[in-house]
Amino acid sequence: MPGGEEKVLKRRIKSIESTKKITRAMELIAASRIVKAQARVQAARPYSEQITEVIRNLASAGGAEVDSPLLEPREQERKIAFVVLTADRGLCGAYNSSVIRAAERAMQREADQGHDHALVTVGKKAESYFRFRDFPIDAVFTAMSDQPTYEDAKAVAAAVAERFEAGEFDRVEVVYTEFLSAGSQRVVQTTLMPLDPKDIAAEAEDAAPRDGELQAAYEFEPEPAAILSRLLPRYVEARLFAAQLDAAASEHAARQRAMKSATDNAEDLITSLTRVMNRARQDAITTEIMEVVGGAEALRKGKRLHAEDLLVDSIEGRRTDLFAKRVHDNN
Repeated sequence: MPGGEEKVLKRRIKSIESTKKITRAMELIAASRIVKAQARVQAARPYSEQITEVIRNLASAGGAEVDSPLLEPREQERKIAFVVLTADRGLCGAYNSSVIRAAERAMQREADQGHDHALVTVGKKAESYFRFRDFPIDAVFTAMSDQPTYEDAKAVAAAVAERFEAGEFDRVEVVYTEFLSAGSQRVVQTTLMPLDPKDIAAEAEDAAPRDGELQAAYEFEPEPAAILSRLLPRYVEARLFAAQLDAAASEHAARQRAMKSATDNAEDLITSLTRVMNRARQDAITTEIMEVVGGAEALRKGKRLHAEDLLVDSIEGRRTDLFAKRVHDNN
C-alpha cells in the first residue's frame, strides 16, 4: 500500500541520515589527522637529514670501506623477506587492498624465480588477509599504524635485521604507501637490506651543504669505519620509520577521501529516496481523493435513483387510484 511504502522509505532515510553523520565525523577526524601526520613527517626530517649528513662526512673521511653485513649483497638469493605496512582498521578505501595486492604480486614474482619468501606484517589488515589464505607469517606487529613511533620502527627493524645478519634472509623488501600529498599517494616497494651504497651516497648528497654554505671539519674517534658500522643499523631504522610515517599519513588521507565519498553518496541517496517518498505520498493523497470523490458520486447517484423510484411509485399509485375510481363509477 502507498502508506506502508512511505513508512518504509521514512525509516530508510532516517537510517541513512544517521550513517551520514558518522561518515561526516570520520571525514573530519581523518582530515585533522592528516595535518598531524604531515607535521610528524616534518618533525622527523631533521633526524634523517642529520644522519645522512654524518654518513656523508664519514664517507668523505674514508669510512666508506666498511665491512658490514648490511652493505653486502648476497651472491645467491634464496629467501626474500617482505615487510608489509598496512592499517589496523578499515574504512579507508583501497588503501589496504592496494598494498596487499602489491606485496602478493611481488612474492609471486620471487616465487617464479625460485626464491622462497618470508612475511612480516605491520597492521591487522595484512595479518588477517595473509593468515586467512594460509601464508606463513614470520612476525606480526599491530597497534602502530595510526601513530607510529621510532620505537615501533626499531622493533620491526630488529625483527628483520637480526635474521638478515644471521643469513636467514638474503634481502628485505618494504611494501608501503608513499605520501605525496593529501590527494595523491602511491604504493611503492623499496629494498631495506642490504643497503645500496649508491642510495646512501645520493641521500648524503641531498643533505650536503649547498654552494656558499660553510662545512664543518670533523675529527672522528674511533675510526670512521667503526662509527659507520654502528650507524648503519640506525640508518635502517630511520628509513623504516620514514616509511611508517608515510604509510600513516597515506592511511588518513585515504580514509578522509573514502568518508567524503560515503557522505556524498549518502546525500545523493537521501535526495533520491526523498523524491520517491514524495511521489508515494502524492500517490497516496491522489488515491484518497479519488476514493472520496468516488464515494460522494456513488452517494449522489444513490440519492437520485431513490428519488426517481419514489416518483415512479407515486405516479403508479395515482394511476391505480384513478383506474379504481373509474371502475367504481361505471358500476
